[in-house]
Order: sequence, then structure tokens, then C-alpha cells
Amino acid sequence: ERGTVDFNGGGPTRVVIDPIDGSLNVRRTLPSHSLSVAVASGETMDTVGFGFVHDFGAGEEFRAVAGEGAFLDDRPLREGSGPDQIEIVGVEGAEPGAFLPYLEGMIGSVYRLRCVGSLALTLCYLGAGRFDGVVTPHPCRSVDAAAAQLVAREAGAVVEMGTGEPVRFDLDRRFPIVGARSKAGLDLLRACRPDS
Repeated sequence: ERGTVDFNGGGPTRVVIDPIDGSLNVRRTLPSHSLSVAVASGETMDTVGFGFVHDFGAGEEFRAVAGEGAFLDDRPLREGSGPDQIEIVGVEGAEPGAFLPYLEGMIGSVYRLRCVGSLALTLCYLGAGRFDGVVTPHPCRSVDAAAAQLVAREAGAVVEMGTGEPVRFDLDRRFPIVGARSKAGLDLLRACRPDS
């Protein structure tokens, strides 16, 4: 999280590391926090070709290679569309002022909410089918999502980041994320946004 550091003169490959995603959890001795490592061939999120997330609390490891699928430890995460209904949504960056308008849009459409405290883990849980959707009412940073968004996508989830343009690896830029295990689920969560 210290920004761009060039090695051997730099080059197109980017390694995006978040040594502790869920640092507030660590400070409060909550077990949900993770290490996140992504390797990209360029400067934007869509060039991530490898993602690895280690869950320190559960001792689980998620990994994905673009075009080759995603894994939880040694078990492949199933590709394919999830349910159109949204039972459980993982919410990250849930600063109350930003979240309350979003919450109103979810009433009657979402059964339960969970806040893990690590965006990387929340996206991996989406890929593992533990969550049906993910929202970040408060914008997040690329370092928090780079590896895990590939895990979720390679497991068959649909993930939208930003407002349409490619998301660059820039620690100063923040963007929203919405994701679901199906296109219908994504449409439902997108419609819950206060600005929709």
C-alpha cells in the first residue's frame, strides 16, 4: 500500500499487494483479515491475470488464474450462474451515512446483510457462493479488490467496478463495487443504489 515502486527499471507487469486487508479488524482483534496479491500485465484492473487471497482467520487460501478458474485451497470454485434471488449480501466500506440510502433500496429484495471487514474476503466469499451479492456503498481502492475480483469472476460471479471506464491501480482513486452470482442478481443490486 505504499504506492508504485519500480524494480530493475520498471516494465508492464504490476504486482498489487495489500499486506493486511481488514486492518481495523486486526486492531480490534477480529479474526477476519487477509493478505491479497494480484499480478497484472498492465495498469488497470482488467489486466489482472493472477489473484491470491489468504484468510488469516479461517486459514483458507483463494486463488485464480485468468481463464483457468478459481480455487479455495485445492477445491475448484464452481463456475456458472448463481440464484437470481439475493439471500445474503456482503457489505463493505459500510460507513453509516453512505450505507443508509443503499439500505432503503434493499428492503424487500435482500434477506440478510453481512459485513466481514475485508473487501478481499467478501469478494472471495461471493466467488465461493457464501454470499449472493456484494456492495460497497462507500468507494474502495484497487489494492483492496485487485486479487479477489479475479477470484470472484473466475468462479462465475459478475463484478462491476467504477462507473464503466477501466479502473487503474491508483491508491488515490476510489470507486464503488457491486457484484452478484448472476446477472439478474447484479441488476437487482444495481437498482438498489440511491443514484439509480
